[in-house]
Amino acid sequence: MTGMEILLLVAFGGVMLTYILGRISSSLRNTFAVVLSLVLVVIIALMYDKTGETIFYRGFFGIPMSFRIDALSWLFAMATSVLGCLSVIFSLSYMSDRKNISFYYSMLFLVNAGMLGVVFSGDLLSFFIFWEIMSWSTFLLISFNRGPAVAAGLKYIIMSIIGSMAMLAGTISLYTNYGTLNIADLSHLTVSASPGYQLFLLIIFGVAFGIKNAVMPLHTWLPDAYTEAPSPFSAVLSGMLTRMGIYGFLLIIYVVVGAARFLHAADSTVSSFNYVLAWLGAITIVIPTFIAMLQNDAKRLLAWHGIGQGGYMILGIAFGTNMGVAGGIFHTLNHAIYIVLLFMSVAAIQYRTGGVRDLNSLGGLIKKMPVAFIGALLGICGLIGVPLTNGFVSKWMIYKTLISGRAPFLAFAALIGSWGTILSVYKFLHNIFLGQLPEKYRDIKQSPFNMKLPIIVLSSTILLFGILPGLPLRVINKIVVSFGFDSLNISLWGIVSESGMLNTINLFAAILAGLIAVWLFFRIGARTIPVKQDDNYAAGAAVPRDRYSYTAKYYDPLFRMISPYLKDIFNTFYMKIADLTGYLSNGIRKIYTGYVGNYVMYIVLFISLMIFVQMKWSPW
Repeated sequence: MTGMEILLLVAFGGVMLTYILGRISSSLRNTFAVVLSLVLVVIIALMYDKTGETIFYRGFFGIPMSFRIDALSWLFAMATSVLGCLSVIFSLSYMSDRKNISFYYSMLFLVNAGMLGVVFSGDLLSFFIFWEIMSWSTFLLISFNRGPAVAAGLKYIIMSIIGSMAMLAGTISLYTNYGTLNIADLSHLTVSASPGYQLFLLIIFGVAFGIKNAVMPLHTWLPDAYTEAPSPFSAVLSGMLTRMGIYGFLLIIYVVVGAARFLHAADSTVSSFNYVLAWLGAITIVIPTFIAMLQNDAKRLLAWHGIGQGGYMILGIAFGTNMGVAGGIFHTLNHAIYIVLLFMSVAAIQYRTGGVRDLNSLGGLIKKMPVAFIGALLGICGLIGVPLTNGFVSKWMIYKTLISGRAPFLAFAALIGSWGTILSVYKFLHNIFLGQLPEKYRDIKQSPFNMKLPIIVLSSTILLFGILPGLPLRVINKIVVSFGFDSLNISLWGIVSESGMLNTINLFAAILAGLIAVWLFFRIGARTIPVKQDDNYAAGAAVPRDRYSYTAKYYDPLFRMISPYLKDIFNTFYMKIADLTGYLSNGIRKIYTGYVGNYVMYIVLFISLMIFVQMKWSPW
């Protein structure tokens, strides 16, 4: 039995065992859940730098089903298992007072097992089956909290079914044409396919992966799903599950179709598809980022940024250069780290405030919950792309790709997205942690250790990958080379290219010197005088109690200008289609009265119509 088979056996076996143990003892279940998640991390870590394929089942209508491992699948599997493990640890306290906790943990492991199955699938049949397992278990977890969460889950699963049907159509088409669904075999067979058929494959699979990655206009399921799901699962959902769409794009574009062979051809349909996809990525960056500014719900604000940051990933991988593809993959990993960190920081606040997510109802929590503050601070620095954070390196790679590739409008769209991100996440950080502490939170405690530990680990990783980006980039470079691109010149602390280099050690030294200078300035200056919390003023007037400052509606003038143009018209359009479908379905349902006489009448009317048509238009 291979390592991949053992891994998936452990992953899927742990799903049922977690539920059974939960019926016996909650502490036994919790211990087993942590151990299981750590075992999955260790097994995948031991599979580093391995490649290969193995058939695990031959009897599905004669179609062999297989597992395969390469640098791409290992990277996504490692990120999935580590973030899943941290989510399990975080959930121990956060979910402790909820009902149906055993069901929650078993579904969380089923989602992770489904994702591992997706990335290790060696054929499109296995890929589709694991994709469906992942999607339906996700629906159950999104709907876990009932109420509005059920509607969010239904929106997700309907969109997911549409994507799955598109994927199934593409899979059947490939099997009909080539008689195999093995991914390695298809990568050789599609070379001789007509440009029209290659474009068909890219579009049909692009719909499925575009929905999962929430590319505009296929994004409408995401804000509600991220907001209504249990917060530890929102972290998993935002971190890696949504990015299964990026994995799918990489698989279909650069493995199955082998786009690297066609991108520089003058009449390449692949180039045309990637060009359109790049512009969809640019649109996905700009609009959701500014919609995020309008949000006062902390989770919904992060949800819209999840859509916007997905645009950077799409933009990088669609541009089709070694630097761009590497930047897109690296940003996928970086985003997973800092968005999970941000959702966990918000969850820690929710845990201690009784579920409060409204930004205008918080404030001043920096001293009460310093670990959550540090996590949120480093998370938004990564989100913005501040130097010495992981997000800076991947965004630098994408910007460099766009500028070197002479795509100024795409580069400008990416830059606008960063501006909008700064504006919205400033509000996020300030309204939660800075300003005046409301009286009702004066005795608030820090979150438990098992909630602080994942925050500390993720915060450290943001700095580690920001200062030493060569650690993950060496794996990513192997992926890029496997796609057929030239190798990047990677060092432990940066990248060397023809037009210059990125050296994070020099950045680190410069920023450290600047921080020391600032510290010395304040050290030798006048000492600060502490004052009471509410002994402060805004515009000459005292700040009222339980209102951290008058900047609670700081962006209102801007909102009045831009909000008419930032409505989610696609969501409105889809909801009208849903309402029309419901109206037609109710009309059709009225036909089924339950009375036999009515059905006889329907039959007589149908026969009469057929006789009339025959008499009216028959040539005899």
